[in-house]
Order: sequence, then structure tokens, then C-alpha cells
Amino acid sequence: MALSPPRTRLSPPTRIGVALAAAALALTGCSGGIGTAAAAAVPAAPAPTPDPVEWEECGKGLDCATVEVPLEYTDPDGERIPLAVTRHRATDPDRRIGSLFINPGGPGVPATETVASIDAAEGTGPYSPEVVARFDVVGVDPRGVGESGAVRCLTDEQRAEQAAEDRDPALPGGKRFGELLADARTFTQGCLDHQSPEFLASLSTDNVARDLDQVRAALGEEKITFYGASYGTVVGPMYATLFPGRVRQMVIDAPVDTGLWQNDPLRLLDEVARSNEETLDAWFDTCRSEGVQVCAFGDGDPEAAFDALIAELEAEPLKVPPTEGGSPGGTLDGAMALEAVRAAAGSRLLWPTLTASLLAAERGDGRALHFVASLITIAPFGAPFATLQEPHNGVRCVDWPELDDLSEHRAAAKKITARGERLGSRAAYSALNCALWPVANEDRFTGELTGAGAPPILVVGGRLDNVSPHHWAESMADRLEGAVLLTREGVGHVSYRTSGPCVDKAVDAVLIDGRQPADGTVCDDTPPATTRPPGA
Repeated sequence: MALSPPRTRLSPPTRIGVALAAAALALTGCSGGIGTAAAAAVPAAPAPTPDPVEWEECGKGLDCATVEVPLEYTDPDGERIPLAVTRHRATDPDRRIGSLFINPGGPGVPATETVASIDAAEGTGPYSPEVVARFDVVGVDPRGVGESGAVRCLTDEQRAEQAAEDRDPALPGGKRFGELLADARTFTQGCLDHQSPEFLASLSTDNVARDLDQVRAALGEEKITFYGASYGTVVGPMYATLFPGRVRQMVIDAPVDTGLWQNDPLRLLDEVARSNEETLDAWFDTCRSEGVQVCAFGDGDPEAAFDALIAELEAEPLKVPPTEGGSPGGTLDGAMALEAVRAAAGSRLLWPTLTASLLAAERGDGRALHFVASLITIAPFGAPFATLQEPHNGVRCVDWPELDDLSEHRAAAKKITARGERLGSRAAYSALNCALWPVANEDRFTGELTGAGAPPILVVGGRLDNVSPHHWAESMADRLEGAVLLTREGVGHVSYRTSGPCVDKAVDAVLIDGRQPADGTVCDDTPPATTRPPGA
């Protein structure tokens, strides 16, 4: 199996792309101690110490490399696979603390691209200037993601067909069940056609954590500092559970409930659907409370106007021409508009864009909503242009328990659609690919992720998060031994570097000095507005 080497230069994502990636992810247990299945996941022998990293400069302050790791840690001397690694060198090397490993989520978002988006000269990017000064920030594309052999399941033609397909918001999953099942068969067979079954079976988060430890060893670091967002909050606790003595400090932001992730993914997806709806409702409430002089959409009744617009777009879609900026153009129907709204409502940074886009669509101009939908890179329930849907499914399907009972999917879809929510139809059957996943993870890790023995972990949870409901943060703070909970008020997924100095100072204090805030600290946030950026 050929895997692509890391590219030598990485293009940082656009700001709106970062916001969309942060606003959308697909997630999906609550056992006690390490059980039989968990014990089986532990390697029979330690993996060989990897060769030291050989860096090549690949941008301003950036180095890129490849680190080879075992395909399966139960066979540490067997086949090896390459991982893409990028680091941003500490800008104040005399005060360097060590390496800060990061995982931006997904699963499926390349960590190397996140590191490449750091702009030390401007002091902007996903990490504060002081963190960038004190740490080499290290991004490892997890196996099956980005430049580490990204999972491929669809041809370019199939992707184009998926982008252009007509979905019906009135149907669970957007299509008839037979069609959804046929799509899942095509998708999963394509995964097997493009990758070996052994590689697909190896994509689990416990292997990702072991990979990080191999990179740690290759860097010559005794311990790592870790910041994980979204799905990265599964990776971090997994690492802290497997290698507690190798954690210096850890922060997890917008946490996944790892109990649900490991044991009850259909319930997890149901809770994501509820959170999506709650953030849209918050936009409606804010629009109404601001008044028509500020939020003109709906003339005081945004819900009614929204429902009418979606129905109109579904009955008579708008034609959207291609743009010089790279938007592919096409058609904006009700289903695609809902997908764009779901992503934009979940990010307070995009609320002004959402308001302007809805007003434009009412006037017959669908370009803005179409542009938002076309930039969605990873989403809880798939998306018209979700080019990272394939690695996303690859990771979660081997992490999750078997989901091959189709009646369970039907029951979950019925429960979601019975609530009558505006965004619910897209959530239904969103785990169907995993029902037909073509490989089994025979040594799936089922032990509870407690991080026992690691330093206290800071858990940062948003009060209104479209992907990670706040009670997940509470559950994670209870599950992780000695953890500290920090709550951010307001709307948004991921709080660090998006919510103001209260969160940023607390996270930096943990990462740099190991100084925790008081457990239960609450950070206020600038209330989101429908027509201006936060804080403007």
C-alpha cells in the first residue's frame, strides 16, 4: 500500500475555513476499569524506538518530516506506515519549554495544516504568542488523515455526484432508506478498494495515541504537553490513560463524552443533533430580541421567515454561478441551505454571515449560503462537499462498537425526526456507513479513559456548543482523575483563542506553568450578535 509523503509546504486554511472546521465535526461509553477487550489492545511487546526525526524546512518557522510507526502495535516489528509531522519552532528558543502536541479534531482535520496556520509575526493563529514563543508546536496527521495516508473511499466522479445530489429535508437522512443503504454499500466498498483491510482496521484512537508516543520518542522528549479540541479530546485522554507518566500538562477544549464515544455512538449523534438545533434557536432568539432595525430577517418573526425560505428553496432552487475565488457554483436548494445554516449557526463568528446570507437568499441571491456550504470540510452528518468525510468515517467506525443492527439505526432516526426539528433530518442515519464497515477492529480499546496518574487535565466546555453539549464537559471532568472544569458562556464550538482573554489566560497558564484555575470557573463571553462580529 503506497502512502503519500508529507508535502514540503503547507497552505494555511482561510479564516472562514477554520471557523467552519471548528463549527462542525462528527462525533459519536460507561465502562469501569480496563476490561478484557481493553487489555487485548495493549501491545504484547514495546514498539521499537523510532529513529530521530530528520526535519526539512517547509515554511517560515516550520519544519516537516516523516516518522514511521508500526501498522499494528500488537506486531511492533511488522509493517510500518509513515506519518506526516510538522512543527512550528519556538520563537523564543532560550525560554523553550518543550513540544506542544496538538490535535484540532474531526476526526479528519489535518494537524499539520493547523500548525502551518500559525502566524508568529502577526501574533495570530490558533495558539497565543506566548505559547508559540515557549513551545515547538507539533502537529501529527493521524494515520488515515491528511498527509498520513488519508482514507479514500470515493472517486472524484462519485464525490461530484454526491455534491450535486438532490436531498429532501422532509426525509430522514435526506433520501429514502434504500438509497441511503445503497450509498453506504458504495462508500464502504470503495474504502476497501482504496486501502488494505489491515490499514482500515488500524485507524483507532488508541493507535493514534501510540503513534504520538512514537513521535515523542523520535523527538527525544521525555514528556509532552498536549492541547486537543473536539475529537482531539478523545486523543488526549487516550494518551493520558495509556501513557500517564509522559504527560507534562494537558488541555482539552470542547470535549467529547468519551463514554458515549466508546459505548453508545447513536445516542452521541442524537445529542449532537439536539445541540445543533439549540444553536439555531439561539440565533432566532437573538435576532428577535435585537429588533428589526438590527436583524431585519423575518421582520420580527425569523422562524416563520426561515421556514418559508427553506420551503421556497426546496420547491424552486436558486442557480449559483461559479466565482473567480474558486466557489464551484451549482444549485442552492432547501437541503443545502439547511446544511450551511447548521454550520454557521454554531459559530458566533459566522452569525453576521448567516444573517446576511439569509437576507440575500430571500432576494434570490444564493451565493453566500452556497459558499458557506461548499467550504464545510467536516461535519457531524456529512455535507455536500465534505471531502474529509472518508477519513472521518474511517476513524469513528473502528473506534465505535458494532453498529450492524439496522433496526437500531431506524429507531434512532425515528427518534430524531419525531422531534420535528429543522436540522434533524440530516442527522438521521448519519452512522449508516459504520453499519456496513468492511473491517473489524478485533482489539478495540474499551477501557474507561480516566487519565489516572497524569497531571490534572483542564477541561474547557462551552455553555452552548453546537457539537459538544456542556454536559459532556461535565461528564469528562468527572471521568478524568483530578480534572478541572472551566466553562465558557455563549455560543460556539472550541473556546481557546475565540472567546476572549479569560479562557486564553487560563489555558496558557496550564500549558506554560501548570497553573490551574479554580474548578468550576466560568468565563463570560461577549454576547453574539446577528449583524456584527463578537466584540465589535
